[in-house]
Amino acid sequence: MEAPEAAAAWLRMLAQERRASANTVEAYGADLALFIDFLTRHLGEVPDTTALATLRPADIRGFLAERARAGDANATRARRLAAIRGFLRDLARRQGHPVAALAGMRGPRAGAPVPRALSAADAKDIAANIGGVHDPDRSEQPRMQAARDVALFTLLYGCGLRIAEALALDVKDAPRAGQDSALRVTGKGNKERLVPVLPAVRQAMEAWLAEHPDRHPDSPLFVGARGARLDPAVAQRHLRNWRRLAGLPEHATPHALRHSFATHLLGGGADLRAIQELLGHASLSTTQRYTRVDAAALLETWQKAHPRAE
Repeated sequence: MEAPEAAAAWLRMLAQERRASANTVEAYGADLALFIDFLTRHLGEVPDTTALATLRPADIRGFLAERARAGDANATRARRLAAIRGFLRDLARRQGHPVAALAGMRGPRAGAPVPRALSAADAKDIAANIGGVHDPDRSEQPRMQAARDVALFTLLYGCGLRIAEALALDVKDAPRAGQDSALRVTGKGNKERLVPVLPAVRQAMEAWLAEHPDRHPDSPLFVGARGARLDPAVAQRHLRNWRRLAGLPEHATPHALRHSFATHLLGGGADLRAIQELLGHASLSTTQRYTRVDAAALLETWQKAHPRAE
């Protein structure tokens, strides 16, 4: 079997058996395609599984060095190595031989980036006022678009959802005014979590449902101009347009609202474990990144306020 076929089989296994997210499978697929292309040039032919089994650490280091020259950051090369490592280890397990190419192999150190949260005022501004910008390139009614966008971005900030999690909801999942039930969210790896819902989120959702073109329980909660599930790119563009009109920072993105949700909870004294559960993080270490944000904000406040900070 040639390497591209073996890689495709491994990616299918990741998606079907290990329930890796679509984004992870896509990224790993791109990583392995680059690696196989490098090996084809390096070895003079498309490698098969026998050639993969006889690779040396120098072969993988050569690939990583080439990617570094191409401009890959440490984090990107670390992810590419993770894809190669997973693929070769699975292949070795199936063929019953050791993974010689990975002996002593260490990836580039990729420091975890500090999440970039918005100020509470900016996050509230987005949630409350994004309905004030209409996309002239779309055939949507301004009133419908306004109600939908306010509901969507209020939900992202009020509940800390990923944009993909919010857009995957159906009408039957919508939190309603007068109810107190938590929102059931399906996150990465098909893991479910329950998130409490603020009254402001419920009110924005009621206003959107009043404009919703198809309130059948199994219909998508957030829809576009043609009634299909809203494309994330459309939501991102609307926020980008509002960001420019309102003079908000460039990192004001849908995901920044999730960062803001966590950072503002932490700043208000919320327990880190509770924030982990609300965000759906599998590891507490992922949630601990927000303590660095809070510490950075504290330092910035000190530098601005202390008379000797200069």
